Amino acid sequence: MGDSATSDHRGPAAPFLLEAGQARPASPLEAGRAARPGGPISLRAVLLGLALIPPTILWLHQLEIVWYSSQPTTISLYFHVIFVLLALIAANAALRRLRPAWALRPAELALIYVMLAIASSIAGHDQMEILIPILGESTWFATEENHWRRLFDQYLPDWLVVKDARALAPFYEGGSTLYTRDHLLAWARPAALWTAFILSLFTVTLCINLILRKQWTERERLTYPIAQVPLDITHPRFALWRSRLFWLGLLPALLIDTLNGFAYLYPSLPSIPTRVQWLDFSSWPWTATGGFTVSFYPFAIGLGYLLPLDLLFSSWLFYWFWKGQYLLSALLGYGSRPNFPYVVEQSCGGYLGLCLFAIYLARRHLAAVARRAITGDPAVDDTTEPVSYRLAFAGFVLGCAALLAFAAAVGVSIPLALLFFGMYLALSTAVTRMRAELGPPAHDLHYGGPDSILPRIAGPAAFGGPALAFFSLTWWMNRAFRSQPMPHQIEGLYIASRRDMSGRRMLAVMLLTALAAVIVSFWSLTWAGYHYGWSAKMGIAAQVFGREPFDRLASWLAAPTHGDTGAAVALGLGVAFSLALLALRTTFIWWPLHPVGYAVSSSWSMNLLWMPMLIAWAIKFFVLHFGGLRLYRRGLPLFLGLIIGEYVAGGIWSLLGVALQKPMWVFWPY
Repeated sequence: MGDSATSDHRGPAAPFLLEAGQARPASPLEAGRAARPGGPISLRAVLLGLALIPPTILWLHQLEIVWYSSQPTTISLYFHVIFVLLALIAANAALRRLRPAWALRPAELALIYVMLAIASSIAGHDQMEILIPILGESTWFATEENHWRRLFDQYLPDWLVVKDARALAPFYEGGSTLYTRDHLLAWARPAALWTAFILSLFTVTLCINLILRKQWTERERLTYPIAQVPLDITHPRFALWRSRLFWLGLLPALLIDTLNGFAYLYPSLPSIPTRVQWLDFSSWPWTATGGFTVSFYPFAIGLGYLLPLDLLFSSWLFYWFWKGQYLLSALLGYGSRPNFPYVVEQSCGGYLGLCLFAIYLARRHLAAVARRAITGDPAVDDTTEPVSYRLAFAGFVLGCAALLAFAAAVGVSIPLALLFFGMYLALSTAVTRMRAELGPPAHDLHYGGPDSILPRIAGPAAFGGPALAFFSLTWWMNRAFRSQPMPHQIEGLYIASRRDMSGRRMLAVMLLTALAAVIVSFWSLTWAGYHYGWSAKMGIAAQVFGREPFDRLASWLAAPTHGDTGAAVALGLGVAFSLALLALRTTFIWWPLHPVGYAVSSSWSMNLLWMPMLIAWAIKFFVLHFGGLRLYRRGLPLFLGLIIGEYVAGGIWSLLGVALQKPMWVFWPY
């Protein structure tokens, strides 16, 4: 995908430091040479970050699970984490006036951001929030009518799920407490073993990032657009507050969401529609497209302005490309065929193509890493890395061995486990790479993980009951790739390098954060179940997401089907199409279509964001065309104001909802 910063029309927003209201670019090379603020990782920052993890995760789970309202971890830049960071910056400014020696340094603020972002990813919408109900659904919802016990109970190990119906009853019905001996013991063993699995997976992805860090950051000079926002607002010379353009963006976004929040509470008040509205067609063949959406999210327009022009163009154009496929399928008489035109498989292929191209670009670096790790080649220098390549490679191998042992204990063959985890890690690496280079506002890939794609291509009949059960138990990490922790790991390493923090200590902090996030998530979500009732008074995510894989498993086992050749062809076409787009992009600098837009535009988030991406593309196109980079950079405070204004308003309304235990205005996604 190359160095996107080298082209004015396609490069992402250059890192910027705002001084006296003026935006100034700082290239990755300059960032490496400049004297960077901050210092070594301090114990007080780590302790403060750990102390903030429980309330942050509790807030997140109240939003995404208990009330199913705002969904912070379904977009790339988590609004609740930015809100906490802004609150810390404000408190720190006051503390600096009263007790300057006690004030946090920029590096400490950046470290806390990394900790909370990683913790929220693990705790978030497509991770722990789905794992917890999976552990009890197979027991609680098994009935004589659905035949779950007969079909698959024997394939679900007692040590991985909760089979104590007496402990599960109050979890699903509520009005009880987690803090009884029977309840704690029922969850203890599955929680401990899944914690070990998650930490092994976290270690494997972290080691991949350690191996690729130099290639992406120093050789290809990727710019990490998402990481630039917390880096800039924690910089000591950050003078955004003195920029009129910033307030010109912040105040309207803040006022719009404030007005909409009061209109939600008092419907007689006027409101300004910004959230998504669904528009359906009433006649064939247009009904085959599923309709379309319109929206006007200020934060999304602000984020879009920071993105490369070709990614913006590709995101909204490919959104209609998929609609066109549905329309053409109906016109050709294929609309009634299951899964046709295999959009999920095409998108999955697009992600895999991005991973293959990233590996191709890094082939010489990876060969050097292998020589250093295996033979100790002295010609390969890894002294500037957080850990040696040998240690990173050993961590990768040992972590993979632990994952394979886990799968084998469930009854999965080693070759199948290798294929499963290989595909998962390839998709995760693709997401991480696209975030590092381009910073797309969302990356879903719903139902495109190996647990869904492999049975779709080969057919459930090709796998035994234990393997299909394992696919179902890993639904929590494959349902979608929105709150994937791997991109936040590489962004954390990048932030550490920009703030002169010890890379080795940052790794230790990340691992400690992961452990804390898993423990706190188990506590927060099981407590919520016993308090509210997982299927009684909680949102649709609590009632549906954990049951989905077992409904699917029952259908697989009750009526196993053979492979779908069309799905395999679509996957291959997705890989080929994304590689073709990359080849055209590499050959012709004017080529306007980016394969990342092809990969991310087909699923849920882009269905909501295509119009803000179109608006941001139109604004940025005219700004660059008539004013060039200078005008573009001068306009950055305005669009950062849109992001922060809506994030602040959304954070305040969501906190009020948690405090009052009632629904409030939600700016994203509905």
